[in-house]
Amino acid sequence: MKTPSSRLYDLVKSLSSAERRYFKLFINSKDAASNKYVRLFDAISANDQFDDEALMRAVYGNEKVTSRKYSELKAYLYELVIKSLQAYDDTSSVDYRLKNQLLGVRTLYKRSHFEDCKSILAKVKKTATDFEAFNVLIEILDWEKRIAYAQTDISFLDREMKRITREEQEHLHKLTNISAYRNIFFQILVGIRKDVSRSKTQREEFAAMMENPLMKNEAEAHSFTSKVLFYRILSIYYFSTSNFETFYSSSKNLIKLMERNKRMLKEDVSEYISALNNHIISCGRLSKVDEVRETLDKLNKVKPITADDEVKIHRQYFMNKFRLCISTGEFEEGGRELRRHLKAAEKFDQQLFIKNSFYLQYFCIYFGNGDFQNALDSLNEWISLMSGSVERKDLQSLSRTLNLIIHYELGNNMLLDSLLRSTYRYLNKANRLSEFERKMMNFIREAGKPHSRKEMQQILETLKQDFEELSRQPSYGVFDLFDIIAWLESKINGKPYAEVVKERFQQQSLLLADRTKV
Repeated sequence: MKTPSSRLYDLVKSLSSAERRYFKLFINSKDAASNKYVRLFDAISANDQFDDEALMRAVYGNEKVTSRKYSELKAYLYELVIKSLQAYDDTSSVDYRLKNQLLGVRTLYKRSHFEDCKSILAKVKKTATDFEAFNVLIEILDWEKRIAYAQTDISFLDREMKRITREEQEHLHKLTNISAYRNIFFQILVGIRKDVSRSKTQREEFAAMMENPLMKNEAEAHSFTSKVLFYRILSIYYFSTSNFETFYSSSKNLIKLMERNKRMLKEDVSEYISALNNHIISCGRLSKVDEVRETLDKLNKVKPITADDEVKIHRQYFMNKFRLCISTGEFEEGGRELRRHLKAAEKFDQQLFIKNSFYLQYFCIYFGNGDFQNALDSLNEWISLMSGSVERKDLQSLSRTLNLIIHYELGNNMLLDSLLRSTYRYLNKANRLSEFERKMMNFIREAGKPHSRKEMQQILETLKQDFEELSRQPSYGVFDLFDIIAWLESKINGKPYAEVVKERFQQQSLLLADRTKV
């Protein structure tokens, strides 16, 4: 039996509230408010889970209907929703308006209304220039030649061909310039997402990309779009090389650049959301807590244009808020924010969150509040969701180590032996058994043996010293999410983990402030 397709359900559920309201206006204009496809649309909107049989009953009741007829209804509604979205975008998107205006030019051209074509093209050209729609500008130039040819306007062609050729070359150059920057950006981004271990090979590959003449200075970026990409590349490169001062300055420059172009921000805020996110991270790395809070507030006030923007704002705000609470040891505040996040996230598709480290952040917050069972549940969710994924192998490895720690805290000694074996097999198979992981597993193995209190104290202090040495190496980003050194110190001194994290953060902030003054 063929599995029912959820394409229509997924499309309708992805609509923003504004898009749903527009759909109703769109169909009312066709006097179709009582049709079956409207009932199907409303049923999908009301259902939280895809159930094709329940949707069919909502539309037809007890009426007997063939699966073919129902499939045709779904196909019709799918096409109608697409048309509604196209009409909606025509009112809210410059890109769609430009394309539709050019379609109008084509319609008028076929009917020889050449002067009307010229009038529309003049308006389109101004808007396309304002919004750097270089493809549209090239098409406008092509229309100028075609209209002149149709009118046999040889004097126009003689007078304007040099100008048209020059403008075409300029627009093509800017498109090529944008494409080149975008390629560099994606190459670095893919490298970071696949592996953030910052190995020597990876650092050499990134350094070679930065030798590209385009990365010499901002002047090599020949449009606003290229300049945005230039600073985004700088930001992710300096982040990947742990050059946090320059990461901070480049992310700040990017935000200033974007905020100067209010016109572009009204059209698209997705890049701005990413820029604010990066700046928050850069501020956090330098312990600029006040600026982190200021930028978080700015991010929270961004007005989303698309449903994707709404998801991104929610995701980036809470990920950074959690990171702040975890870093500063404010776990009680983190717990309150976690509850607020979980409630607000109910309206989103949960699949939109699984590729991020939310579950590991949940783990850290629960752990910091001493709620070890919920910490374990969150960790198991993460391990299950990321099984088989090529993304964030570093965090997948860290999660195995955290799994050992949480079972150690819960006193699950019976499980630790088997967990050690399975963890070793996983890390060894993935060729990722680092010095950190080896030392951590040796500690768990040793801690399971009978020791005096003094001996155990010495084992903990030795491991803490080893980890402090490892944490100074840029390749050991594993210490960034969960403060394992603070955990060891809490075990050594008999203090709550949250208290130690808070003390360590305050000490590090003072040291950083002193270095900045010098």
